[in-house]
This record gives sequence, structure tokens and C-alpha cells, in this order.
Amino acid sequence: MKYLFVTQHKKTWPIDLMCRVLGVSRQGYYHYRRNTEARLADPEYQEMLEWVKDIAIASHYTYGRRRMKKAMNVLGFPVTRTMTENLMEEAEAQVRHRKKFKVTTNSNHKLPLFENLLERKFDVEQPNQVFASDITYVWTQEGWLYLAVVIDLYSRKVVGWSMSSRMTAQLVCDALTMAIWLRRPNAGLIHHSDRGSQYASKAFRNLLKAHGFKGSMSRKGDCWDTQFTMLMTSHRSDPCWDWRICLCVDLSIGVGVPEYFRAQSL
Repeated sequence: MKYLFVTQHKKTWPIDLMCRVLGVSRQGYYHYRRNTEARLADPEYQEMLEWVKDIAIASHYTYGRRRMKKAMNVLGFPVTRTMTENLMEEAEAQVRHRKKFKVTTNSNHKLPLFENLLERKFDVEQPNQVFASDITYVWTQEGWLYLAVVIDLYSRKVVGWSMSSRMTAQLVCDALTMAIWLRRPNAGLIHHSDRGSQYASKAFRNLLKAHGFKGSMSRKGDCWDTQFTMLMTSHRSDPCWDWRICLCVDLSIGVGVPEYFRAQSL
């Protein structure tokens, strides 16, 4: 690992300096480089590297070095555990642990609820007639981030979104406010969501009332009433989800959010 760091940063800092700081010898580093270059020129080594990458992708990055070693042995490569570990490191095929599931809907509250006006009528004839919303979550190196999404059921396009480290009423209000600013819908629009406390909050109800919108909520425990927004947010388990969604932390490149959702809905 230390030798790999020196190789990756040899154009940034002097090799001698990095070897001293990391506590390794120059002789050992150059020995590592000769061996690495020899491996890269070996067709069989390159083939093993490709197999490790393919196995990691097929297993959704759940194979550790023991299972990876067994898989490589079955394929006819007599690799050791140490060699398997080196191959996995070079192929960037380490195990990716899933984060603990977080509940985003708290329907156990005494706030007033809206009737279900949508009644699973998901085919809308015109834009800006029915918006559907949901909240999902994303794990980043900074911790959990919550994403509120608003889609237009006519086009299935994301028309508003908001992100925060806290799952508050302000999160969903900001997402709907963006949708209003972008689409300018008329009074009478139906806004459909689950029974979460954020959508039942006074702040959100006041926002709907101020624009003449009609609130609609799914039946308790009925996921099919919000199937379209669930389809959008279900990609949170995608290994690529993290960096795609976090693009919108910087609003200058926030277009990544609707573009990503749009591509997934095709």
C-alpha cells in the first residue's frame, strides 16, 4: 500500500521524501516497481485482473479475498490469498458494505391528513396537473443526506428537489418551492405523497394552501399509491448512487439529479 502511494504521487513529491515519511526504503520501492512492471507486461496477470473486476461487479462487490480466491481457483488460476488480495487492491475490487436502512416515513403522528385524491390514477393527460413527492436518503463520507424529490406524473420528470442532513418539513417545502418556481403550475394542482409527518406538517399545508393546491396522501401502509416516486428513489442502493446524487450539493451542477432520475425512468 505504501509503495503504491509513492507510485501514484511520484510526480507530486520527491520519491526520497515520501520513502522517509512512510518509513520504507528506496531499494524496496524500486524492487516493487520492477515487479509491478513485470506483472503488467504479463498477459496472464492481466487476464486475472480482468476476472477479478468481473467477479467483483457480478457479486455487487460482496466477495472478500477468501471467496475471490475460491472463484479464481475454480477458473483455473492457482492464486494464493496474498496474491488475491493484491489483485483486488489493484482492481479496486474491495468489499463495499451496505449502510443500515433508514426509515424516511413517520406516519405515526396526530397531524391532519389529506384524502387520497389520486386513487392510483397515474396516467395524467397534461403537465402541471399532478405532482408526486417522496423522500429518500444517501450515505456520504459526511454522513446521511436526505433527498426530497418532486416529479410531474405527466412526464415522469423531476421538477423539484432539496437536500439536507435533517429530515424536516423545510426539506419537502424547499423541494416543492423549487417545482413551483420552475413550472409555475396553476391553482388546483394535486400534490400526492405518503403520510409522512413532513408532508402533514403545518408549514407544508400552508404552502399548498398559499398556491391553491390540493393535498393527497396514500393509504397507510400501501406502497402502490406512491409507486412512481418509489421507483425514482429506489436507486439509492445503486453503488453509483452516492456520487451521482451528491452532485447536487453544489447547485452549479445540480442538473445531475433530474438527469439521473430521467435516465433511470426510461
